[in-house]
Amino acid sequence: MDRESMSYDVVIVGAGPAGLSAAIRLKQLNASLTVCVLEKGASVGAHILSGAVIEPRALDEFLPDWRDHAANFATAVEHDAFYWLTSKRAFKLPTPRPMRNEGNYIVSLGNLCRWLATVAERLGVEIYPGFAGAEVLFDEQGSVIGVATGDVGINARGEQTAQYQRGMALLGKQTIFAEGCRGSLSELVMKHFDLRKDVCPQTYGLGLKELWEVDSPQYKSGSAWHSVGWPLDKKTYGGSFVYHLPHNRVYIGYVVGLDYQNPYLSPFHEFQRFKQHPFIKSLLQGGKRISYGARSLNEGGLQSLPKLTFPGGCLIGCAAGTLNVPKIKGTHTAMKSALCAAEAIVMCLEKDEREATEYPVRLKASWLYQELKAVRNIRPAFRYGLVPGMLHAALDTYIFRGLVPYTFKTKEPDHAALRPAEAAVKIDYPKPDNVLTFDRLSSVYLTNTYHSEDQPCHLVLKNKSLAIDNNYKLYASPETRYCPAGVYEIVYNENMDARLQINAQNCIHCKACDIKDPKQNIQWMPPEGGGGPNYENM
Repeated sequence: MDRESMSYDVVIVGAGPAGLSAAIRLKQLNASLTVCVLEKGASVGAHILSGAVIEPRALDEFLPDWRDHAANFATAVEHDAFYWLTSKRAFKLPTPRPMRNEGNYIVSLGNLCRWLATVAERLGVEIYPGFAGAEVLFDEQGSVIGVATGDVGINARGEQTAQYQRGMALLGKQTIFAEGCRGSLSELVMKHFDLRKDVCPQTYGLGLKELWEVDSPQYKSGSAWHSVGWPLDKKTYGGSFVYHLPHNRVYIGYVVGLDYQNPYLSPFHEFQRFKQHPFIKSLLQGGKRISYGARSLNEGGLQSLPKLTFPGGCLIGCAAGTLNVPKIKGTHTAMKSALCAAEAIVMCLEKDEREATEYPVRLKASWLYQELKAVRNIRPAFRYGLVPGMLHAALDTYIFRGLVPYTFKTKEPDHAALRPAEAAVKIDYPKPDNVLTFDRLSSVYLTNTYHSEDQPCHLVLKNKSLAIDNNYKLYASPETRYCPAGVYEIVYNENMDARLQINAQNCIHCKACDIKDPKQNIQWMPPEGGGGPNYENM
């Protein structure tokens, strides 16, 4: 069946902060451009999850009056604190310079995106939530000419039902991929055009987050806390954030580097353990958990940035990997990359060129590049352990100020870091008390996740036998632990033969499985548009 199609000057895949910023900037520069934004979430912001404290530098550049509209999504940071945790105590340390938040704002990134969408629509941008980009479209010369949305009305057996509809083609003179971390189409174009040639492997963290309503003397609106140390061992990268919102609400979260080695480690359960620390427990005790979510984030930095352009399109934001790890901030960098791309695309269209080659030039001349360059060695140094990493970070930040002549190179992707189970120590995680700590299924319930059960599984095993022959036998099925939503489960038949069961309806689109599977055997594919979590105020 032939596809219906719609044509635009620019098609943008992803209505996150990068995609919406690009759309707004394009219309600001040339109001006559036709711009379309596709969003796989059921609504703008439904799939958006971040800590988040934002630096407003990029927002100020293209929407200088944004503070006049920020009452519903932003709280000024008024207090910073940084802690080293042992199992029983919290030692307050000087806040590292990159983590100081004077002039920054605690935000609901989903609500920020909802506001950005209204700005974009007022400028004439067409936004289509509930439509996942499922296929990249190419012309006969190999240039990208747009994307196609996924077919709908296909049942779990792969058969067309009476509700079958062919996906629509969204054609653009330029296509911007702004899908966020580990975007499925972004990964496809990187492989197709070999955009990762001569750069380091991208590395990742998994961030887990809860929204709580608390009643504690420790609560203070506008406070931003961070910690390192317990409960992770000294070889595993990670840390926490606790951001105090108005009305006795707090965002509390934990990030675990996905280059961890022990296959028995569970980021979700490490997060639950963290909440039992006496310092954190005293903040949450008597409170109520309201929401939960999880999402992967880029940690590779400058060394892992791919080539950003190709014939017919470009990569922006976390789809490319612009997050500043020491700052624990990626929104301002994603937005700045979007502004650079939009400005270059306007020039590209005026000249009727196929590749916006001015985009990487503008990015390299911007504060974004200088910011990433200055911190390029901080995250890689933590591969030598927590204490060496912190010592190097202090030297690099305060003594050398990012001007050292060397650059650490990451050689190993995260999925290659796991040790076999027989060489690892099992971790005994306590059962949840359902007061401070919870199980994964009750947590997924709070994400408002929905997938139609009668559709093809969007988590595809390239080789089904590897799930048992490799993952189960060698690594004790790490997917049953790194997934923060209980998607992967080992079940046994009457003969005690093991089988991997995939509960795809639980998937909250964090992308950890696509990243961490030791044989890269799990491929995350877009489900029917609108499926997945529906985060509120996260």
